[in-house]
Amino acid sequence: MDFTEFEKKIGYTFKNKELLHEALSHSSYANELKHGRNSNERLEFLGDSVLSIVVSKHLFTHFKHLSEGELTKMRASLVCEKALFEFSKKIDLGKYILLGKGEENSGGRTRPSIVSDAFEAVIAAVFLDGGMEKAKKYVLSFIPKDLEANSSKSLHDYKTMLQEIIQKNPEERVEYVLADQTGPDHDRNFVVQVRLNSNVIGTGEGHSKKQAEQAAAREALRLMGYKEE
Repeated sequence: MDFTEFEKKIGYTFKNKELLHEALSHSSYANELKHGRNSNERLEFLGDSVLSIVVSKHLFTHFKHLSEGELTKMRASLVCEKALFEFSKKIDLGKYILLGKGEENSGGRTRPSIVSDAFEAVIAAVFLDGGMEKAKKYVLSFIPKDLEANSSKSLHDYKTMLQEIIQKNPEERVEYVLADQTGPDHDRNFVVQVRLNSNVIGTGEGHSKKQAEQAAAREALRLMGYKEE
């Protein structure tokens, strides 16, 4: 079977085509064949772990202002079945899954559980064929660029919390000042100071100005005695 079209969509060409074939083979398809084709269940098991470590490392590195609990929540939102199903739509994964006749006729090609499992299996196949760096590149291509904006809806917005405290005193004024930025364009690191009436009350850093501002506000709140839940 030729998966050239699918390889173009995912941006990776397999050296071992059999790995990709197995990753796209649902158990219903494997069970219908007489020559013992393996289903993607074992690859799904491995892919789940690779996905978790790549996402965990990404969040740990890029969201230094978040607590362990917040990082856990964010990771969960990115590796859950719903998220993986949405990621899969970007590459039309359902179109390429090999299904048995029963699953095909019952709409298995658009079933979130089947498609998200295949998504994890493909991650494992890329990992086994090309190593962790290729798997990392593949996984991170699906992570939203505006993850900070999305996450702020469900996680603490330290800037807003700080502003709400400060505005109780109308004469007080808060501003965020970029103190430093280092690194190449694709991996910038920003340092921001939050100032109250020109006095530095917190400093934070991150891979975007927004992240650095949140980190600075969080430190200011901590120094003011704020206790996180």
